[in-house]
Amino acid sequence: MIQLYWSPRSRSFTTIWLMEESGLPYERVLTDITTGAQKAPEFLKINPMGKVPALKDGEAALGEAAAICAYIADRYPETRLAPPPTDPKRARYLQWLFFSPSCIEPALIQIFTKLEVPPSTAAWGSATQVFDVLDAALTEGTWILGDDFSAADIVIGSGLNFAIRLFNMVPSRPSFDAYLARCTARPAFQRAENIAAG
Repeated sequence: MIQLYWSPRSRSFTTIWLMEESGLPYERVLTDITTGAQKAPEFLKINPMGKVPALKDGEAALGEAAAICAYIADRYPETRLAPPPTDPKRARYLQWLFFSPSCIEPALIQIFTKLEVPPSTAAWGSATQVFDVLDAALTEGTWILGDDFSAADIVIGSGLNFAIRLFNMVPSRPSFDAYLARCTARPAFQRAENIAAG
């Protein structure tokens, strides 16, 4: 059985939402990060970075929320959480799947720390650019790929939920409000929110 290593009120929310959307049977393995359980040698074999979330599926083990989303969506295509490799939408799916960790999260760090980074040298450009690009993309359809919900929406939706609903780090916009309303209305999101709250 798939084992998801998680901790309440952490980035684990993304992968809990993923697993709830997938409909796959899985076991949640509570990892108490307040006691340093994620630094134990047996946990470091699963995720050498010593953080949650992490996942074991038979002999496969990995960390990083977006990577876990990619793995589950590809390993279990019956979940319909990713376009097949031959679908032209696959390219945009991959772009958006990794947009949150490579653009949204650095932009939030920039906002939180008030760090001045020249857009020409920042891999994410600027915080303003990140949210302008996302705003434009979210006005084009119900989900990030149009009418099709995917694991990319789980990653993007989690990032916006964190940035807007939980920590008010980013001013809301009509496209963000509408998108988050669609995300939070999903039963899997609601179950994940209850689980992640501890």
